[in-house]
Amino acid sequence: MKENQNIAAKTAGKREPFFRTNPFFRVFFREIDRMTSSSIYLFTTLIGPLISFVILLSIFSDGVPRNLPVGMVDKDNSSLSRKITMWIGASPEAEITMHFPNQEEAYRQMEEGKLDAVVIIPEGTEKSILKGGSQRIPVFINNANILKGGYLQKGIYKSLATLSGGIKLQVAMKNGLPERQAKAKIQPVKLQQHVLFNPFGNYSYFLLSALLPLMIVVFSLLSAVFAVGVEVREGTGPDWLNHSGGSLIVGLAGKLLPYTVLLMVDVIVMNVVLFIRMGTPLAGSFGFIMLGEAVLIFTYQLLGVLLVAATANLRLGLSLASAYSMMALTFSGLTFPQFSMPVVAEVVSYFFPFTYWVKIFISQAMRGEDILHGIIHLSVFVLFILLSVSFLPRLKRLLKEEKYWGKI
Repeated sequence: MKENQNIAAKTAGKREPFFRTNPFFRVFFREIDRMTSSSIYLFTTLIGPLISFVILLSIFSDGVPRNLPVGMVDKDNSSLSRKITMWIGASPEAEITMHFPNQEEAYRQMEEGKLDAVVIIPEGTEKSILKGGSQRIPVFINNANILKGGYLQKGIYKSLATLSGGIKLQVAMKNGLPERQAKAKIQPVKLQQHVLFNPFGNYSYFLLSALLPLMIVVFSLLSAVFAVGVEVREGTGPDWLNHSGGSLIVGLAGKLLPYTVLLMVDVIVMNVVLFIRMGTPLAGSFGFIMLGEAVLIFTYQLLGVLLVAATANLRLGLSLASAYSMMALTFSGLTFPQFSMPVVAEVVSYFFPFTYWVKIFISQAMRGEDILHGIIHLSVFVLFILLSVSFLPRLKRLLKEEKYWGKI
């Protein structure tokens, strides 16, 4: 009897570990148990972003479009026309893939999408140029894809302009002009160009620096909507609140932290890809960029909470999250400047936290501006956070009331 009393006394004197009694850690470990029970959680926070990185890197691995198919219609069949063909094919943007006896067949191939450009060398081109005259060489470019069309036009024009300049130089020197005077006559005005930001003309730096963080945004929002929305759908909200000691703020902190940690792993991988593998310029503070990325994740997680509270429907919340996150790039001002947008579109662009993230990244990575400029943009995230927090009372009501449970 005394032995049993001693054992009971010892057991009563023992305290449970802190992480078992603290509400935050109880929710934290509860969420880890839920995450390990389904692959969806792991996919939306770790596997999905990493797969998207690989896909995007494979798409933009070359940086710029190269070897775009070009068709030649050589009606002159001279040494000069063959040289023109060789020079165009030597440009990195173009590749001569087809030769045609007439332009009708070349047009047909372009209409079928097999060619991005057609170059026509008229008959008598060499004779006209050797006599000191000029000759027009028609170039037809498929500009349905503006990016490809612009690059191809620049490459072909540069090749023809270089070849034309060389011919003019030779003619001028044959007429008795010294080389220096001949060069000055051919190009009396020279353009001295200085590209300040993205001087490489590389679309990998330009697009991947936004597309990779966009994937972080997409999966941050989707994972938060799913993690919180499934509590409403399955009616496990009271249990979640019980683990958090009745505090929804503590409950959200413990629930979202595991996802934040995994998403930050994605961010580290993303930064290694951007700044080490790709060599993206880093002229400013890397620490501030990391801070901005952490705040970006946190903001979109809370916006996911807002969507669940506003819709009380997991499926609708996920649909809205997908649309909202993917629209962020369109309105970010990266591919089309904000000041050129219609007034309505410009106003809408300010409702996306990603817009301010793009400004922070360009400010620090590309321009190397003072951190103060980044802090101004970072402070806007507080407004999105406060807006999301204002929906917490409604979310707490959804978790407790049975009429909201079971919604898909």
